Amino acid sequence: MSPTPPVPAGTKYAWCLIGREMPAKRPGAERVHNFHEVYGSYDEAEVRAQASRCIQCPEALCRQGCPLSNRIPEWMALVAAGDFLGAAAISRSTSNLPEICARVCPQERLCEGSCMLNTRGEPVAIGAIERFINEYAFRHGAVEAYAAPANGLSAAVIGSGPGGLACADELAGLGYRVTVFEAQLIPGGLLVNGIPAFKLEKHLVDRRIELLSRRGIEFVLGVQIGRDVPLADLRRDFDAVFLGHGAQKPKPAGVPGEELRGVTAALPFLIAHNVDSPLNDLVPVDVAGRRVAVLGGGDTAMDCLRTAVRAGAKSAVCLYRRDLANMPGSRKEYENALEEGAEFQFLTNPIEIVGGDDGAVCVVRCERMELGEPDASGRRRPRAVPGSAFEVPADVVLVAYGFDPVAFPEDSEFAAIATNAWGGIVVDENQMTNLPGVFAGGDSVRGPSLVAHAIRDARRAAQGIDRYLGQRTAAAGR
Repeated sequence: MSPTPPVPAGTKYAWCLIGREMPAKRPGAERVHNFHEVYGSYDEAEVRAQASRCIQCPEALCRQGCPLSNRIPEWMALVAAGDFLGAAAISRSTSNLPEICARVCPQERLCEGSCMLNTRGEPVAIGAIERFINEYAFRHGAVEAYAAPANGLSAAVIGSGPGGLACADELAGLGYRVTVFEAQLIPGGLLVNGIPAFKLEKHLVDRRIELLSRRGIEFVLGVQIGRDVPLADLRRDFDAVFLGHGAQKPKPAGVPGEELRGVTAALPFLIAHNVDSPLNDLVPVDVAGRRVAVLGGGDTAMDCLRTAVRAGAKSAVCLYRRDLANMPGSRKEYENALEEGAEFQFLTNPIEIVGGDDGAVCVVRCERMELGEPDASGRRRPRAVPGSAFEVPADVVLVAYGFDPVAFPEDSEFAAIATNAWGGIVVDENQMTNLPGVFAGGDSVRGPSLVAHAIRDARRAAQGIDRYLGQRTAAAGR
């Protein structure tokens, strides 16, 4: 990082005297040989200088752009003044997993994308500063695992991903006895199983779960809800239930040839190659020395590309039907993927996967696209260019078109929970389902989305649970 000129504390126009500087990043040629995190951290002088760039907007657009409404200007002012522990405490007041959000949130689409400085130059480096203050707090023992006084009530949380962890944390803070049920043998959900370690090293998730355990939250692992534990038992044994099990049913490729050997869904590929947390009996797809094509343009596609490169792929190319401007994946992850050797073919729509005589993939047949008018999502709708078919050689095809909620078995009591047309759980303004006392949030409700959205749903559900049980208790006492 280049030297930062000294600026007196409280200087209103520090943003035009100090340029935006990000923490050092390991070179791409080095990164591809391991799964360690990409970014370093500021030192104390650097982080204070970067925080001083915040102009303290009266109506902070960065806070409006954050799904959790984080009190960003408040902790920016404290960081600029050198009060890192005070800043971290404010950060924790609105986010249950701030050290994780700092690493996995697409800040360029959220807080930083909303920063007022974008109209004059570059935004404040909110994500990197958030990471610094929270790691500083952990290093200095300031993240306490206190246990709130018991209120005599209990809650079951289904799933230990970001939504489940946030809901458990909130409820424990209100005095509830909380039990988290997780189908896998390792807690953390997709934070551990799906997000590669080069974005989020697994010891960070372990640290957070250990903290929650010390707060009295119990984790029950290897339990399939609906199979091993009926809903009736949960409703009998707990005062409330929160469903935070996510959406992990992969969307199909939807083209001829997707049954060929060498075609696989993104999530099993990522889990099997997640070297820090090998799970169950998944066998890694061997991509060493092979040509890998990734279908899709979201963050999961970026994860697949970067994982394939680290696993020794001869080439890793993303085939995406829109252009870069309309690609949903994080620009930061796109740039990292390019630096690591991944390739991108935009305006490219796969229409068939072709196999050889041995039944294995050898080619992805595609057509060129052009963009028309915006669709319901606001992105321009792609349309095929006539006569533009071409082929992309491939030995492995990873399908990263997103996920849908896994439907509850028809013979399960969970099937009584109302869902919408695409399988998402229907909830009210308190995140409660049609079954009294059963709440839900995160991807199982809204579909695949951001970690911050899952945390926001979970916090809202915890407050909804507390109101619901408070009203029920009051009514019973009348």
